[in-house]
Amino acid sequence: MTKPEAKKRIEKLKNQLREVDYAYYVLDRPIVTDAVRDSLKDELENLEKAYSELITSDSPTQRIGGKALGKFEKHKHKIPKYSIEDVFSFAEVLEFDHRIKRFLNLPEDKDMEYICELKIDGLNMSCLYKKGILDKAATRGDGLIGEVVTHTVRTIKSVPLKIKDEVDLEVNGEVFMPRSSFEKLNKKQKKKGGQIFANPRNAAAGTVRQLDPQIASERDLDNFMYSYDGPKKFKTQEEVLNELKRLGFKVNASWEKVSNINETKKVFAAAHKKRDSLPFGIDGIVIKVNNIAYQNKLGRTAKCVRWAVAYKFQAEQVTTVVEDIDVQVGRTGALTPVAHLRPVQLAGSTVKRATLHNQDEIERLDVRIGDTVVLQKAGDVIPDIVEVLPKLRTGREKKFKMVDQCPICGSKVVRRKGEVAYYCENKKCYAQQQESLYHFVSKKAFDIDGLGPKILDQLQKADLLKNAADIFRLKEDDLKPLERFAEKSAENLIRSAEKSKKISLAKFIYALGIRHVGEETASVLADYFGSIDKLKSASVADLNQAKDVGIRVAESILNWFSDKKNLNLISDLMKLGVKINNPAKRISSQLAGKIFVLTGELGSLSRDEAKDKIKKLGGHVSSAVSRKTDFVVAGHNPGSKYDKADKLGVKIINENEFLKML
Repeated sequence: MTKPEAKKRIEKLKNQLREVDYAYYVLDRPIVTDAVRDSLKDELENLEKAYSELITSDSPTQRIGGKALGKFEKHKHKIPKYSIEDVFSFAEVLEFDHRIKRFLNLPEDKDMEYICELKIDGLNMSCLYKKGILDKAATRGDGLIGEVVTHTVRTIKSVPLKIKDEVDLEVNGEVFMPRSSFEKLNKKQKKKGGQIFANPRNAAAGTVRQLDPQIASERDLDNFMYSYDGPKKFKTQEEVLNELKRLGFKVNASWEKVSNINETKKVFAAAHKKRDSLPFGIDGIVIKVNNIAYQNKLGRTAKCVRWAVAYKFQAEQVTTVVEDIDVQVGRTGALTPVAHLRPVQLAGSTVKRATLHNQDEIERLDVRIGDTVVLQKAGDVIPDIVEVLPKLRTGREKKFKMVDQCPICGSKVVRRKGEVAYYCENKKCYAQQQESLYHFVSKKAFDIDGLGPKILDQLQKADLLKNAADIFRLKEDDLKPLERFAEKSAENLIRSAEKSKKISLAKFIYALGIRHVGEETASVLADYFGSIDKLKSASVADLNQAKDVGIRVAESILNWFSDKKNLNLISDLMKLGVKINNPAKRISSQLAGKIFVLTGELGSLSRDEAKDKIKKLGGHVSSAVSRKTDFVVAGHNPGSKYDKADKLGVKIINENEFLKML
């Protein structure tokens, strides 16, 4: 066979295999037997071996490529990935419908078309095509930046490597692991002593982030697509779904168009009824405005699109028994009661513990050791005891009483005036030190890569860490003798600690773990005081001048800086090379001291860039509109903050006016 003949044959084989795979993996209607498919693939592989220069990335033989590097490449989404608001009752669905009509100035009794799609329990994925060939796949990430996982997504046989049109486009959908594949995977993992996954979603997420695409290929992921950003423009979401199907993408066939909001109730009931019989997990339906022009007008808030809601099934509930209640000690010394439960399956995972929050909550529920309780996952995430079943009591149940001594260090426990929590009074308590270290190295603080709780615990037990400053005293020779540390891992940890020494003032303040000082307050303090030295010497009156810092927070900050041990910690950190990047000095401007609220999308700069510019010019940024607000900056598709500002008479300026002020 000559090369030109081989090229023609290869193209014909690729087209035939694409048709076979589309029928099998997307339509679920095989047109040939597995033996026939294998035979066609064998012939294609042999020809590509003989003429390797004819191999293309869209060939069915190229689904599994080389391994990814140790870290995933970042991908900035062209259009930010916004969330969809969750609702749990039909009353909230009706309010969604009313809200849309108010926003669009439509009569409340006007019928609105909606598309109802099953809410697949998977993970959001973006697939980018160049001239019709899969170029990149990226996770949602934080909505702005995702991770490139093309090497694993290519192994999903329902994701086409080549689509029917030679166009540039981006599609979004949900990657999931079918129930049968999940059960098969866990059996295999159990047999070889590997990781057992709690639910299909976790298994899918772990699979997508595998470095080795061969592993991903063996785990049999699947997908459904539901959104399109390309050269064609559509009038409805219905047209979008049909176009995706035409291009060769897998679209869930269970979507339905309804002519008014009341019909969504039947769709939801039908989805709930068939939930357990589906080959994949769902946790509700997504209700979308069908009209794309309306979608564009409705736009989005800072976090969620306005034109859709996720109508989710009520949190799954089960009963179990409280076998014991003990207390955990946090970094501030607060004692939190935790219920140890008889292990029970709930919403796809095994639950063994649930927080009881505080003594008042225990008394409100009247939870006792030995009680049978109703457990649910709030929003399908956090286990929560919602009810006690007293009729099942035997008389042997025991009431819980908050300890009067810390369970870790034995120190006195006190309840502070005006608070529901109890505290260990010993500031040197091991548990507090432990939690403080976890906080110090966390992402929003020093962000020391590779220094997680297990390693920190190990270093504490080896007497290498007594406080946070000791992290920067560590040497490679200290680490190498320890379990889990080879020469390379010790070197990496020291390098990571060294890199983290350059830190912003806001992150540094947050890392200190001052009670009542979260991320936002730390940022406010950094902007207002400008240096750690000025913050250290501030009085309660000075602190009260900073936005949203009240008496309680101010006293907590003052108490923290009054402790010599804390001042020594800061001094040690500076001596060990920690460099704080103070905020840029404020320039005198018309923005100085003014409070701004941002709403809608700005065209010339991002929300974060706008905030930074306001702060650098001495202004303050608030997340809520009040009578104290000086200006509301309204971009494209402003949200409810615009309406509130208008109602309160707060000055509203557009983007051009804002830029002139800058």
